[in-house]
Amino acid sequence: MQASTAGRLRQARAALAASFLLQGVAFALLVTCIPEIQRQYGLGDALLPVFLAAVPVLAGAGSIASERLAGRVGARVVLRVVQPAVCLALAAVGLGSELWQLALALAAFGLLVGALDASMNMLGVGLQHRYGRSIMLGFHAAFSLGGIAGAAVAGLGAHGGVSLAVLFGGAAAVLVPAALLAGTRFPGPAELGDAVREAVEAAGRSIPWRPLLPLCAVMAFAYIADASVSNYSVKYLTDTLHSPDDVAKLAYLGYMVAMLAGRTVGDRAVQRFGAVPVVRIGAATAALGFLAAAVAPAPWAGIAAFTLLGFGLCAIIPQVFAAGGRLFPDGSDAAVARLNLFNYVGFLIGSPLVGAIGDAGSYRVAMLAPMLLVLLVVPLAGHFAPAPAPQVTEPVRTP
Repeated sequence: MQASTAGRLRQARAALAASFLLQGVAFALLVTCIPEIQRQYGLGDALLPVFLAAVPVLAGAGSIASERLAGRVGARVVLRVVQPAVCLALAAVGLGSELWQLALALAAFGLLVGALDASMNMLGVGLQHRYGRSIMLGFHAAFSLGGIAGAAVAGLGAHGGVSLAVLFGGAAAVLVPAALLAGTRFPGPAELGDAVREAVEAAGRSIPWRPLLPLCAVMAFAYIADASVSNYSVKYLTDTLHSPDDVAKLAYLGYMVAMLAGRTVGDRAVQRFGAVPVVRIGAATAALGFLAAAVAPAPWAGIAAFTLLGFGLCAIIPQVFAAGGRLFPDGSDAAVARLNLFNYVGFLIGSPLVGAIGDAGSYRVAMLAPMLLVLLVVPLAGHFAPAPAPQVTEPVRTP
């Protein structure tokens, strides 16, 4: 690889990592401020799951639309447009006072986030093809780092009594220029060559569904757990554990710190102990975190429980993708594309499930629903074992 090409690839990789980080900030700001959004718009607990469920549905639609659009104008162009637009949609959430205004703002946020997620990952897969080695984990670590920053900003805003209009608008004022700047270095044809086209063609290959179904189930269960934490950890601390708003933000902050820390050592743990015990122990740890949250007597215990959840879930989702790639080494992109669909399935189920149980009874009981589902990952962990190496028999020598 020529020095000039290598330099452009490094710049493109850094720009895409910045895009993931900025998205982590925007997403964390939204989900950690759900209690404030409810108060500003008069959104009751009965309607909250409906609004939360609409976001992943629209994100799925946005993802499909962006894939078609990227085929015409390129994923780089799509990402350059939708990332600043996501930040503006976040600002719009903080400006209104009527439910219809919130519905429109969240609808725009959902559609744009789906397009953002798809275009970022298209470019990430393309860069990974050019590098010839796995670099996607670094992009997702950047998202976790952005989540930590967003939760911290939300906590400081709550502590200072900053309104959502100022908090979200101020964040957009910083994030939009940063997104535009990063967009000038996104990878394009000069850096990717035919990598994106090759990845799309690979994703279109026909592979059987049946071997992937256990991994699809694990992906859905993991994202149900993740959606439960993302959408309800802060609300759980404020409504059930009677935490101040600024302290409640630490629940999601602790979760994202644990995710980032766990992912920095997760690959080493898999190399040393194997994927099966890492996934099995992770699922059991996540279930323990939900149980600890359900019985938490005070806010500090709830924060610790959600932090424990982050350590439990951090390695499961990356290992789902890795296991899919091992199942179909010649069609790994197709396997990853199918498994990623269950990201949206998990988010679509997780938020309404916890919200409905919490509204009908108790949010303490609601925490037990994702606990039971993530426990189902334990018996499914055997599907993460690497395929046995083919046995080579020595030919019989005749004298």
